[in-house]
Amino acid sequence: MTRAVRLAAVGMTAALALSITACSKPSNTGAGGGAPSAASADKHLKIGFFGFAKANSFAQAAWAGVESYANSHNASATFLDSNFDGPTQVNQLQDAVAAKRFDIVIVQANDGTAMINPIKQAVAAGIVVVVEFTPVGGRYDTAEPQVPGTITIIDPPTVNGEGLAKLGLDACKTVTSGACKVAYFQGFANYPLDTARTNAAVDALKAGGATVVSNFVGGYTPDTGRAAMQNLLQSHPDVNVVIGSSQALEGATPLAKDKKIAFVGNGGSTQAFGFVNDGTWHGVYDVPEKSEGAKAAELGLAKARGQSVPDSSVACTVLTTFNCLGTKATLKGLTADYSD
Repeated sequence: MTRAVRLAAVGMTAALALSITACSKPSNTGAGGGAPSAASADKHLKIGFFGFAKANSFAQAAWAGVESYANSHNASATFLDSNFDGPTQVNQLQDAVAAKRFDIVIVQANDGTAMINPIKQAVAAGIVVVVEFTPVGGRYDTAEPQVPGTITIIDPPTVNGEGLAKLGLDACKTVTSGACKVAYFQGFANYPLDTARTNAAVDALKAGGATVVSNFVGGYTPDTGRAAMQNLLQSHPDVNVVIGSSQALEGATPLAKDKKIAFVGNGGSTQAFGFVNDGTWHGVYDVPEKSEGAKAAELGLAKARGQSVPDSSVACTVLTTFNCLGTKATLKGLTADYSD
């Protein structure tokens, strides 16, 4: 599955030039755990990137940002590949902490609950920990650190869901002047992060006046999206808007070629950008993941060198000027960070 799935693009140089302002909370230095000793500016530092999977295009986009920033700021970075396996990622971090292998770790958590204890161990050992993209902890509605002493730069799943709903309601206006029926394809069934995002999206769509069909699992591949679309069209042939992961919609879209249906994807891949730019889709929720990886490295290195940094940042506010709400107008001139 490409858990990457969810996002991409915004020119890295422009994104990194943006300052962390209203969406970022000043650092609570020394909050919980062991405070790392400040490294001198000329000391070469080591970063461990605990990404979803090396084979995943989304994680590779984040890794490209991490590695590039590290290489140009007197640091080196290593990708530790858990291949989407939660227990493996836990063991990798615990081993790295025990071996004192890294000065900074950047974590894309496969299981945000399981990673709590190993991250606490890393903080207690004086390692700078940056939580990137997905929350670590039991809450999915906040960017605030849930493990004391960590830094976060994430896209809270509920914020993601609300953004998808906004794009979906806007899409309704392009295909119907009356009541709008929206189908929401959940990524994984019974997956806490997906459940939080789905509930936020469905609630916002209903509040906006849409009729919502949300009992379809679209997954994160064209094949699963195609199957969901086939089932949807059989039971709801009058659907106006379909929202789902960009990978799923790549499989779903061809089935609607003779119908007036607007699509909203979750994830700004090259393919998703293409669909939006040619008018096939109304929009995509687009997190600039390469820029987010670079910002995570920037924050981690700055803290390790004794600088004051925000302890929490909402990625879409910090790294884009359009809150990740990608349309033909807002994506103009931008390039996707990854390809599905």
